[in-house]
Amino acid sequence: MKFKVTMKDPDTLHDAIQETAEKYAKALGLDADETKAIVEMRREKFSEACGHWFEYGEYLTVEIDTEQMTCEVVPKGSR
Repeated sequence: MKFKVTMKDPDTLHDAIQETAEKYAKALGLDADETKAIVEMRREKFSEACGHWFEYGEYLTVEIDTEQMTCEVVPKGSR
């Protein structure tokens, strides 16, 4: 049997993107102003990429197949 589950959590994706962008920028060893600019650019890029799966930055739908024992993320246009 297959069924879809939509989850909503507005903070989780935002927090993960922010943390990843900060780690990326800090690893470059730039000064504070440059780091801030890189964080902002990376955050926008990561958010844009996640838009393929997340609707409004907070809704994620997965399809669970209990026969195949799989769980797949559903692209937002396929819901």
